[in-house]
Amino acid sequence: MASNELPLGERLTTHDAWLAPHAKKITDRLRHTRDFARRLLGDEPLLDFAQGYKHFGLHRVDDRTVLREWAPGATKLYVVGEFSQWQDDENFAMTRTKAGEWELELPEGALPHGSKYKLHMHWDGGDGFRVPAWATYVVQDATTKQFDAVAWLPDGSYEWHDSDFVPPAKPIIYEAHVGMATEQEKVGSYAEFTRDVLPRIKAAGYNTVQLMAVAEHPYYGSFGYHVSNFFAPSSRFGTPDDLRALVDAAHGMGLAVVMDLVHSHAVKNEAEGLSRYDGTLTQFFHEGPRGNHEQWDSRTFDYGKPQVAHFLLSNCRYWLDEFHMDGYRFDGVTSMLYHHHGLGVDFDSYDKYFEAVDNDALAYLTLANQLVHQAKPGAVTIAEDMSAMPGLAAPVTDGGIGFDYRLSMGVPDLWIKYTKNLKDEQWSMSHLLHELTARRPEERTIAYAESHDQALVGDKTLLFRMADKELYDHMLVGDENLVVDRALALHKMIRLLTASLNGGGYLNFMGNEFGHPEWIDFPREGNGWSYKYARRQWDLRSDKKLKYGWLADFDQAVVGLLPALGGDAGHTNAHDGDHVLSYERDGYVFAYNFHPTESYVGYGIPAPEGSYRVAFSSDDSAFGGFGRIDGSVTYDSDGQLKLYLPARTAVVLNRKK
Repeated sequence: MASNELPLGERLTTHDAWLAPHAKKITDRLRHTRDFARRLLGDEPLLDFAQGYKHFGLHRVDDRTVLREWAPGATKLYVVGEFSQWQDDENFAMTRTKAGEWELELPEGALPHGSKYKLHMHWDGGDGFRVPAWATYVVQDATTKQFDAVAWLPDGSYEWHDSDFVPPAKPIIYEAHVGMATEQEKVGSYAEFTRDVLPRIKAAGYNTVQLMAVAEHPYYGSFGYHVSNFFAPSSRFGTPDDLRALVDAAHGMGLAVVMDLVHSHAVKNEAEGLSRYDGTLTQFFHEGPRGNHEQWDSRTFDYGKPQVAHFLLSNCRYWLDEFHMDGYRFDGVTSMLYHHHGLGVDFDSYDKYFEAVDNDALAYLTLANQLVHQAKPGAVTIAEDMSAMPGLAAPVTDGGIGFDYRLSMGVPDLWIKYTKNLKDEQWSMSHLLHELTARRPEERTIAYAESHDQALVGDKTLLFRMADKELYDHMLVGDENLVVDRALALHKMIRLLTASLNGGGYLNFMGNEFGHPEWIDFPREGNGWSYKYARRQWDLRSDKKLKYGWLADFDQAVVGLLPALGGDAGHTNAHDGDHVLSYERDGYVFAYNFHPTESYVGYGIPAPEGSYRVAFSSDDSAFGGFGRIDGSVTYDSDGQLKLYLPARTAVVLNRKK
């Protein structure tokens, strides 16, 4: 029987027989998702249901300006602004309509484009000023530091130029943060990113930009993960149309744009966020301790509440429709999937995947994936999940949750362990090969050697970890230094190994491709509100007198190879004693000698029969190597290639057709 003919709950077991004892639990969670969808949608199509942003919030309807909000706990609700001297005015009192909704048709000219406004919410026993939950533009006052909604009602809509853009089939992702993408010690803008950084990304060979910190967040140092206003692009970087222009320009360069979507939690702030929005703590969030994420100091959504699911699903559609995003990297999926948020739990047995599961969150994520793929065919969804829950990145039609990819979160931790805790002689080739190819049979993954997480203050980038203080004095071309030589060699080998063994896609955080030194530290009281480490030193990469350019050029060669790699690695070989590792993918053979001192002549590695030429090697002089590998030589394989493998070198060979 074909897998698509099996009952939905058993289809995953065709990929992984270890799931067979849990088939009923898989069926139960699928049944819960089905019932969740029926209760939520009724007979309404999912695409239509997820258009709340067209109903709620501030809209110009014909000649009218209408504001609608959901605040079931409110007893009175006023729109306040300069038009009312920021005081309650009965002319601007909202009217309760149905199911906790409030509505006001504003007087003509009261709220023109660019004007600030808020809600003054009254509830039993109290009141408070609130930024509307559905606000699409929110700014912070430079003096008071308070946040206000801004009426974004331009006379005409943004004119897009990307109708013929087609997202790439294989995401090669450049993870970026607009604010810290400038060389200056300041907050960068959407316009500067469009002008200065997008061309760099294109030239480096990446085909997808993953934008962090898009949705508005009160604290810059949260890296955008404590969201307050889910429908408002952060005004720190510019206007909503500035963001649209960024996406439009990226599409014009052939670059897809994926944004970090934070639906795993929300900031605790009340005046500008959702917490105690209508005077209750449970409007959007769970009751009691379950409504707080203690480790993240944030609020956790009640996904089972229809209005909350409507809010979040509408948010999924909003960024696709209004900003032409090409998909999402869903943040904190592990935290969503389990009541324990994955904290202190080792997922070392299959039983753990079916314990303490938040079935409402699982159902929400399934619908979110369905929605994204219906709203924009070709859009990509990526799960930031460290548990590797079975079915997470399997199609919904196969009983999965529907993500296209899962981030291989264990790989950066693996490289930290190796570079921080193990001597070179202790590196295990067989362990590396196993860990870098281990993935669930039904899923595709995004591989990465390091992201922004590995460089946050208190930690270090890979290159800085391996070279440390030597980077400050020995990165000039011609300045020989054994510590730096080792760091450069291993940096190249680690990134080639990780990228070429990817299970579907690859990710790099901006600047890491050229070994950006030091750490990331946003302005805060503890560092005197300095931007010194919240920026990117692009000049290090472009300065021909420095060695950083070698790493960037090598990364470009690696990235240029990735679109050709589709299938799994074959002809694998790992020799722990020799510290040699090799494999074949789609006509390319990759061979690594991680030994710190031993070079090998005529070393035999398994390879399909045929003739091979060197595509490139980490030892090429163009990449700061010693030029010991002759790129003009043809190598013939009778099932085995005989190669010269210098110490700490990787070589890529291509089979001649």
